[in-house]
Amino acid sequence: MKGKYIAIGSIIIICGLIAYKLAANKEELDTRKNQTTVSEVSIPVKVATVKDSLLEFNITKTGTIIPFTEAKALAPVSGTLKNIRFSLGSNVTKGQVLALVDDRTEQLDLQKAERNAAKLKSDLNTYTELLSGKAATREKVDEIKANYQDAMTQVNVIRKNISDATIKAPASGMISIKQVEEGMYVNSGNEIATIVDISKTKARVFLSENEVYQVRKGQSVEITTDVYPNITFKGTVDFISPQADETRSYQTEIVIENQSYSLLRSGTYVNLKFLGGKSEKTLLIPREAIASSIKNPSVFVVTGGKVEKKDIKIGIETGGLIQVISSLKATDKVVVSGQINLKNGSKIKINH
Repeated sequence: MKGKYIAIGSIIIICGLIAYKLAANKEELDTRKNQTTVSEVSIPVKVATVKDSLLEFNITKTGTIIPFTEAKALAPVSGTLKNIRFSLGSNVTKGQVLALVDDRTEQLDLQKAERNAAKLKSDLNTYTELLSGKAATREKVDEIKANYQDAMTQVNVIRKNISDATIKAPASGMISIKQVEEGMYVNSGNEIATIVDISKTKARVFLSENEVYQVRKGQSVEITTDVYPNITFKGTVDFISPQADETRSYQTEIVIENQSYSLLRSGTYVNLKFLGGKSEKTLLIPREAIASSIKNPSVFVVTGGKVEKKDIKIGIETGGLIQVISSLKATDKVVVSGQINLKNGSKIKINH
């Protein structure tokens, strides 16, 4: 009986020890948890100061050289080309004869039409005299007169066709495309050559909606290209499309004074800097400070050893800096490195 009480007592003592140990462990865990909460980790970051700067809004874009003007020389009449007076690369002037269409058939038709018209004119004179002597009727005279007028119309049409057989340059410039050879048959309206004006060139560029309202016709533009890194060309804005294309872009053209056509050839990529943009005082931050996307920008602002996440409104980007329109002020410090580990209210340690 005595051994039974000893066993029961031992069990009670062991259970008590276990309960005490569990309670001690829980107290230790709670203490550690509280210590962790109290000692929050400081996240290392790099910061930059918001700058109050005078910003000149000069837009820089990439464009393409295009011909100043381009004209197509067309065959006005159908026929065989018997004389071509130009070659690829020839310089031509407006009105210069480029080619002749074989007009021998038209010449024969003209002779026949002129003889017919002359006969009808003679008949008209004769019957007019007979009518005055009442030897002919008015109806006969009117009939001959109508036939004579039709014959003269035919003569004039043939003469026009013969004149059109001489194909002339519609503009001055250089022959950039030659599409025919002597002896070829061409139909009326066929293109025989393309002429480009090489005295001037144009650069074509597409501006965004934000950019197009900062550009005006007649504005000066500096043009550079990687092909000639030491040469700066001058140009002026000549055309701004009043309507956007399907990509919400506005076609803009800049006229360039091209003293030597061999320098800037059509299709060359060029860098365009629109000068004379407006200047205004504005706030700038490094692009790296943007913590989210450019469409929905936000930054982490340093406030007393912690950060506050702020949504901001931005403007243009220039030289790695972004214009800030709202939510920040000069001398604010924004995080530029380490944002990935931050949230609103995070404690930070600034690395220099």
